[in-house]
Amino acid sequence: MSKKYQAKYQKLTAKLRSARQEAGLTQVGAGKLLKKPQAYISKIERSERGVDAVELAEFAKVYGKPMEYFLK
Repeated sequence: MSKKYQAKYQKLTAKLRSARQEAGLTQVGAGKLLKKPQAYISKIERSERGVDAVELAEFAKVYGKPMEYFLK
């Protein structure tokens, strides 16, 4: 990932983690709802794996947040 976007992406992953926690979900629980393994959630939250717009929309739906929450 380009250094130009690294700080913004870390902000996004922090919001993803926070939204998951606010939804009362563990990484395992979120993974089950998204039909993904826990490692998928973990890698995204640690900025080891990128997330595209479609995946972000799925996270927003599962976490009960509008897309704008993650993009501010």
